[in-house]
Amino acid sequence: MARNVTAPLLAAAFALCLSPAQADDILDALDASRTAYEAGNVGTALQELSIAQALMQQQKTESFVAYLPDAPEGWWREIDTDVAAGLAMFGGGTGAEAIYTNGSESVSVMLLADSPMVASMAGMLANPAMLMASGGKLVTVGDQRFAQTDTEYTGMVANRILVQASGGNEAAVIKVLEQIDYDGLAGYAP
Repeated sequence: MARNVTAPLLAAAFALCLSPAQADDILDALDASRTAYEAGNVGTALQELSIAQALMQQQKTESFVAYLPDAPEGWWREIDTDVAAGLAMFGGGTGAEAIYTNGSESVSVMLLADSPMVASMAGMLANPAMLMASGGKLVTVGDQRFAQTDTEYTGMVANRILVQASGGNEAAVIKVLEQIDYDGLAGYAP
């Protein structure tokens, strides 16, 4: 008895081709938006576009988190990606933060990219005279320049990415800042 295996094989191949698109929530939301728009339901179309936009922002944030360094030996790192949600009030952008602790000390490192708020700070950070007038001093960590005020460090990477770090212990803050891949961060493309 001869069996026709062509149809099941074609169906399986077709299902494999569709599975990445079906598994992609962003494409699903965009497709749902288009379907709703074509059906004349503009409200649902806008809602689905908003979902797709939020998912894309989440994807950008997740790729940005990779630039936060691992915890130094003997320390723990906790990632906070809620920074991105707060950026919406300031015109958008991408952000991530990590808190590093060793039980008695903590260091916070925040990265912000492509935000109007960051752009407005770039001029100040590039002007050493303004930093000195505000009580800050310039310090260099590796090849990266930072404005330091007490134990808070603020620097710009590629004139579009703000790196801000603070903690109770200057040596601990420097230890974490030294681990950041500034060249990789400069090339960050969402």
